[in-house]
Amino acid sequence: MTQLERARRGEITPQMQQVAASEGIAAESLRELVARGLVVIPCNKEHHGLTPCGIGKGLRTKVNANLGTSPVFPAWEAEIKKLEAALEAGADAVMDLSTGGELQACRREVLARSPVPVGTVPVYEAAVRVRADGRPVVEMEADELFQVIAEHAAEGVDFITVHCGVTRRIVERLKAQPRLLGIVSRGGAMMAGWMLHRGEENPLYAQFDRLLAICKTYDVTLSLGDGLRPGCLEDATDRAQLEELMVLGELVQRARAAGVQAMVEGPGHVPFDQIETNIKLQKRLCGAAPFYVLGPLVTDVAAGYDHIAAAIGGTLAAVAGADFLCYVTPSEHLGLPTVEDVKEGVIASRIAAHAADIVKGIPGARERDRAMAEARRDLDWERQMELALDPDKARRIRAARNPVPRDVCSMCGEFCAIDLVNRYLGNGMGKC
Repeated sequence: MTQLERARRGEITPQMQQVAASEGIAAESLRELVARGLVVIPCNKEHHGLTPCGIGKGLRTKVNANLGTSPVFPAWEAEIKKLEAALEAGADAVMDLSTGGELQACRREVLARSPVPVGTVPVYEAAVRVRADGRPVVEMEADELFQVIAEHAAEGVDFITVHCGVTRRIVERLKAQPRLLGIVSRGGAMMAGWMLHRGEENPLYAQFDRLLAICKTYDVTLSLGDGLRPGCLEDATDRAQLEELMVLGELVQRARAAGVQAMVEGPGHVPFDQIETNIKLQKRLCGAAPFYVLGPLVTDVAAGYDHIAAAIGGTLAAVAGADFLCYVTPSEHLGLPTVEDVKEGVIASRIAAHAADIVKGIPGARERDRAMAEARRDLDWERQMELALDPDKARRIRAARNPVPRDVCSMCGEFCAIDLVNRYLGNGMGKC
């Protein structure tokens, strides 16, 4: 049985107990949220050594890091180093998006080494196999795609992105009312091309019950992909995006009815003033299912700094109700990320998530900031390092810019405001 089915029966599973303890909430409250589909716990029965993670209403905003090979950089060993960097930086989940080299070896190594949930996009591997046979991607058979999905599930993948909402009707309408950047989702583009070439409905939509049966067997969480997410501000919140969202809302209900956990993916590139509306629409149309957003990026011109553009959007999205942030690295739109890019992307998203959790009243969020303020008041540098989201970087900067150990820092030196207040007014001045 899946976590959803067991929750509906009134059972608090070991995974629910672990998540409740880590989140600081009552296990029974969590069970009720899982039973209603408002929280998912991606935990494939075959992923051994997994530390369960909850995503959804009332929980800490989670951060995902994307990894994976490409045809240009096919070595899976390099992706393991990125996995280690993502975990060290505090990622709550990772996705293997490999499209080059030994895909199965990379996925199996990631699963074996990752204590956090692992996600994949099975259509990528299905496309790679078809191309290896000398056929264009659009000639992929539905059975070939479902075979890959079944293999990923059997190997222990905890959640899969599937572009079920890219339907023939929406794609035909998109042809008649084109966007500036069309379809930027790789999976969405593959399914759209497949339908236009074959004149058939998206098999992930047409055979959704088949997909549900696979997921139910292993308790794989569906991450209903936004194949029509906007790839630039001009395309944000348009008809194609919203039509797909309405389809995904219907599929959420079908998944819940079948006992399969489901979350919904969202944009993308969205102007700052449209983000809150996007989140509220998703929650309304998709039965308040957990929402997993890429960014959102609030500008199209931050190449090299897109992790910052995404953090700005991610904070507002999470405050408005998004539950899961997919990180964006400085390499977004430019190339495959390096190990350092992965770390920067995770930290940027964690900053966004934490800033939102303060507003959302998540237990421990505001308390951590208060503890940092107290440590700064007391010039307790070690405590400041411990509380920082990236302690290693904080320590490196402190050591490099303050060659002679002092209570104050090299920015102000003897003119440090906090030191002066502590000396002459007493540090109790700031206490309440």
